[in-house]
Amino acid sequence: MLLLTVFTSDAVVLGLLFIILAGVFYTASLKHPLWIKFYAIFPPLLLCYFIPGVLNSFKIISGEESKLYSVVSQYFLPACLVYFTLGMDFKAVVRLGPKALLVFLAGTLGVMLGGPIAVAIVKTFAPEVVGGSGSDAVWRGLSTIAGSWIGGGANQTALKEVFQPSDRLFSQVIAVDVIVAEIWMAVLIYGAGKAAKIDYYFKADATAIDELKTKLELEQKTSKRIPTLNDLMMIAAVGFGATALAHFVADLVAPWLKLNYPSLEKFSLTSSFFWVVSVVTFLGILLSFTRLRQLEFAGASKIGSLFLYVLVATIGMKMDIFAVAENPGLFVVGILWMTIHVMITLLVAKWLRAPFFFTAVGSQANVGGAASAPVVAAAFHPSLASVGVLLAILGYALGTYGGYLTGLMMQWIAE
Repeated sequence: MLLLTVFTSDAVVLGLLFIILAGVFYTASLKHPLWIKFYAIFPPLLLCYFIPGVLNSFKIISGEESKLYSVVSQYFLPACLVYFTLGMDFKAVVRLGPKALLVFLAGTLGVMLGGPIAVAIVKTFAPEVVGGSGSDAVWRGLSTIAGSWIGGGANQTALKEVFQPSDRLFSQVIAVDVIVAEIWMAVLIYGAGKAAKIDYYFKADATAIDELKTKLELEQKTSKRIPTLNDLMMIAAVGFGATALAHFVADLVAPWLKLNYPSLEKFSLTSSFFWVVSVVTFLGILLSFTRLRQLEFAGASKIGSLFLYVLVATIGMKMDIFAVAENPGLFVVGILWMTIHVMITLLVAKWLRAPFFFTAVGSQANVGGAASAPVVAAAFHPSLASVGVLLAILGYALGTYGGYLTGLMMQWIAE
């Protein structure tokens, strides 16, 4: 029997999504032991995906019929990428020292190599798990995990638009992405309490972390400000202006490549959306070297985070929770993938004798992005949360490009 969708108006659905997001964030901020225990088991990010997915699965709303996702992905996502990269302070990143950057980049390399290696291993004993064709080709869905685990949700959505996995496949990989990543984050937060012992084992000198705490506390006090209407107008102009320019360039480049170099379609270079996300990321990086970077202190990345969670909710609308159980073997791929990332990150950290703080935050800045890297950093000390943000922003800058290359490697292995 065919069930009719309860709410079909996008105005109603959008309002419902915001109520869900507000409810999750409000309850997650409460200090009541019940909520603390609840969110220790079910992270807020997972609920932002899962609740709209439940509503979609039971026909309360319909991700297939709604036009919200197409609007949000075309306009909010590019602006979101600009806001996250706009706040990048390369001088501050350099001040973290070479060890922090090298461990972070080792984590990125671990994700880029881990995906193809995991696919190759699983292919040897269960080829059907990583097989499929067309929009159901599993490598297409896995490529979005690469974007998420190098950058974040915005990069994941960008690669979804580039590689076009089916909604059913994307539902499955979203579950792998969130669950495996959240388990690793829990391990890192636990490790923060054992940092001294781990540093002793790694023979690492953590005195630089103490100096960094003092510098960051001072910067936070002197730079942040309450945004004015002028600030908000400028933030909107930068985000959507860059989005407009990116769409203009993409509308010229993509059709030209498709007409003159059709063979590039295999590498998704004829995809208009690939050029949109590439251009806005590049523009965001360029603007971070200008005075417009000061908009970060007026809350540019917070608006980016708002857009990101709206994206997460609209992605969740397309999730069919009944499809998640159809290919449990994908969790084997995810666990192998994460294991390789962890091994490479830890090996480089031990070789460099880097403090565990750099290992934990560098890994989480890749795997969790701006939503959770500050949480792991703050587990060491609240003033260090911004280090997580800085490295996560660097991850956003690399996420789409690194995830794209990882996707191509997985395509080559899977096919």
